[in-house]
Amino acid sequence: METRPAVVVTEGRPPTVQRVSRLVLVAALVLLGLWILHEFLAALAWAAVFAIALWPFYRRLIARLPERGHEGAALLVTALIAVVFVAPFIYLAIKLAQEVHVVFDLVTTAQREGIPVPEWVPGLPLVGHSFADWWRTNLGDPQMAHELLGRLRPSTESAREYGSAAIHRLTIFVFTLLTLFFLFRDGTLLARQLRQVSDRLLGERGERIAQQMIAAVHGTVSGLVLVGLAEGFVLGLVYFGVGLPHPVLVGVLTGILAIIPFGAPVVFGAAALFLVAQGNVVGGIVIVAAGFVVTFVADHFVRPFLIGGAARLPFLWVLLGILGGLHTFGFLGLFLGPAVMAALISLWREWTEPLPAPVAAVLPAPPRAPRGRAARPGKR
Repeated sequence: METRPAVVVTEGRPPTVQRVSRLVLVAALVLLGLWILHEFLAALAWAAVFAIALWPFYRRLIARLPERGHEGAALLVTALIAVVFVAPFIYLAIKLAQEVHVVFDLVTTAQREGIPVPEWVPGLPLVGHSFADWWRTNLGDPQMAHELLGRLRPSTESAREYGSAAIHRLTIFVFTLLTLFFLFRDGTLLARQLRQVSDRLLGERGERIAQQMIAAVHGTVSGLVLVGLAEGFVLGLVYFGVGLPHPVLVGVLTGILAIIPFGAPVVFGAAALFLVAQGNVVGGIVIVAAGFVVTFVADHFVRPFLIGGAARLPFLWVLLGILGGLHTFGFLGLFLGPAVMAALISLWREWTEPLPAPVAAVLPAPPRAPRGRAARPGKR
């Protein structure tokens, strides 16, 4: 009777072909998933930024709620985010709707009668008389003013494009809020899973890099958003003091643009020119002086300390990360740029400096094992 050799199954590493096949399958699935979700990647990234930035507040809120209050706390924080972002835009829309008829009346009058040269234009140093002559030729003539202002009217196609862009951003915002709710509700479990994946792929080095990136997001939120809103509040008080019309509205615009580096001077510069055009030269000078002092202190001292100090980033890399991220990813890049720079700097320090002492994890720690059970060797 013929005997067949027994098949011996040995445990160990899988064959090379099998390992390569697994890597190819994983890469293909990841790429396919990214391709399916590419329209919503911005929403997922925004939700991750909000979740990281507000996680300490969310944990403190959970501590004040009864047991199993995770869903209520997640819903409450998500609703607060929605109100914080929607309320200013509603306020701006109402104010613009109230003033839009004034703008239309001015444009209609200018197209019919032309725009007379303001009294302060000839008094401008060096360029006053030449600028006044250009104004009379181009804006003082009704026909020229009609042609020039007619170009500023949006066409039907551009209005449709603006409407489609607005609907797209609204959709992204809705999915951001939806994703944010689930990130808050299941954040502890997700953090534990991400930590396990990081330990398997990169070891302790991956966790330290993640901590640096999280610290960069926290510092960026404090250094850009909070400092920008503080700039808008302070300059709003200055607008009110010098008698600028609608100081609250202009202060809100200043705070929003102050989140972007070098964005605040656009608003307070325009406000100063408006006051000078109205004959309030002193008020315009006060706005410009106060604006430059506030932005200088914020951009050169407060923001580098908050962003660079949290992630141990030099000021140059903070600035390059913010501006480069803004250019590459848009407004989302304000937060992604410093996080990526923090990861790169962390890798550089891992390779060039001695290993740092262990630090406490920023993300929530996994639940501890009950007392009386001995930890298994090799388990975290």
